[in-house]
Amino acid sequence: MAQGVLPFKYENKKQKSDMTSLGGLPLYLDLAHVMGLSHSIEENLRVRTNSQGWSDSEVIMSLILLNLSGGECVEDLNRLENDEGFCRILDRTQMHGMSRRQRRALARRWRKEKRRSVPSPSSVFRYLSAFHDPGQDGLREIGKAFIPDCKYLEGFSKVNGGFLSFVQKNNPEKIATLDMDATLVETNKSTALFCYQGFRSYQPLNTWWAEQGVVAHTEFRDGNVPAGFE
Repeated sequence: MAQGVLPFKYENKKQKSDMTSLGGLPLYLDLAHVMGLSHSIEENLRVRTNSQGWSDSEVIMSLILLNLSGGECVEDLNRLENDEGFCRILDRTQMHGMSRRQRRALARRWRKEKRRSVPSPSSVFRYLSAFHDPGQDGLREIGKAFIPDCKYLEGFSKVNGGFLSFVQKNNPEKIATLDMDATLVETNKSTALFCYQGFRSYQPLNTWWAEQGVVAHTEFRDGNVPAGFE
């Protein structure tokens, strides 16, 4: 298979060394690079304000790859980390197109030698805690519909806007038929609230762009928040 933008290509091999069970993921790395997704995340999200450790784009891209590979929880990041073949590809592609100065700056983010290709579950949990405001916990009561505010979600909207612009530029459509509705997502998490059908769930409100076949907007909500709320 011909090489794409990033420095990898697909080959048939009989030996088992250097093989990966996640062979489809590099294509998404190629797409993300063409889209400039990592740059958009760094420009718009800005959760990581310090210059040490994992960057915004590294954490978010690892979660995207986790979802694409069928992961169900943050701990499943270790499945990606334990795939040596995929980690070799990921390490190579992360440096692609960087100047020597940029590579040195990336290396300086680590006080010790970087040993992982994707963030550990504990570091991602710490990252995700930035999206939770403990001051709003009192407003989240069982039986009361409530959508918490988060200053970082506006950044995600800008990243998603860039994604939609990329899609429209490469596949122009004159019509946008938007289907907006809530989706019940059942969960076993003990802190999740009950939906109107009687099971613990989340109920994100999604907007589907029919002609492009993409989600144009999504708002994460508790299971007890009805679709028409606000």
